Amino acid sequence: MTEASDNGAMRAVKDCLAGSVGGIAQVFAGQPFDTVKVRLQTQPDVYKGTMDAVRKTLQNDGPSGFYKGTTTPLVGVGLCVSIQFLVMEHMKRTFGRINSTPSGQAPVLTPVQLYAAGATAGIANSVVSGPVEHIRVRLQVQTSGAAAQYKGPGDCIRQIYSSFGLKGIYKGQLPTILRELNGYGMYFLAYEALVQRKMASTGKARSEISSALVCMYGAAAGFAMWLTSYPIDVVKSKLQTDGFAGDKRKYSGSIDCLRKTIQQEGAKGLFRGITPCLLRAAPANAATFIGFEMAIRALG
Repeated sequence: MTEASDNGAMRAVKDCLAGSVGGIAQVFAGQPFDTVKVRLQTQPDVYKGTMDAVRKTLQNDGPSGFYKGTTTPLVGVGLCVSIQFLVMEHMKRTFGRINSTPSGQAPVLTPVQLYAAGATAGIANSVVSGPVEHIRVRLQVQTSGAAAQYKGPGDCIRQIYSSFGLKGIYKGQLPTILRELNGYGMYFLAYEALVQRKMASTGKARSEISSALVCMYGAAAGFAMWLTSYPIDVVKSKLQTDGFAGDKRKYSGSIDCLRKTIQQEGAKGLFRGITPCLLRAAPANAATFIGFEMAIRALG
């Protein structure tokens, strides 16, 4: 094995480890907001709005209700974010070579290249994020106690797989792929463009950008992602909490779900739950990028 391939493998390991740190930080910062978002998206007849969802969740499940389904994303999101950053950093280096970036110099990518790199990372990520989010949202929308259908992530996976196989685990995968493609295209475009601009205007290295700015850029990336992809996320959540067969199944697919949502709730139904989503975007994504950047700096 050559020295270059050794360095490439070590770089990939560091990207994965740093991504895991960012993913874990994201879960702890964003899970309560995500629980409220999913409940609003999938149960419009139960919750009147964000504060009503917060109040009823506290009333019915207690404070722990906001962290329902956390085990799955804690493991899964760590893996997902590892994949995102691994692929994104690889694509940046690839485009850097295409752009003939001098050795040792940080690659500067065009907006189209940044979007393409992020979209590629999103598609790769969807292989894991699809089933992880499917299990998470099913656990998030069920109430606690004897009425709960699933005892936990393992039981949820076991029940779905035993009845519907791998296809059941990957329910809602098409809108997941579409959301990840555009969402992470916009996500990394926003963050990396801001970082590149700061480096160009100040002459500073990436590692010299302040933690406060990293958090601000991460928050901006979160807003860019959700403001351009939220309706797709609503369709995904509705499909992933829908029944699997018979009378329990409301939607035959993504287009049917989109049509029925607009028919029954109007266009605003495609933005239901966006308030907690946007409230989550700043802390969760600031935590993601500060976790990643600090870990990369520590790993060298």
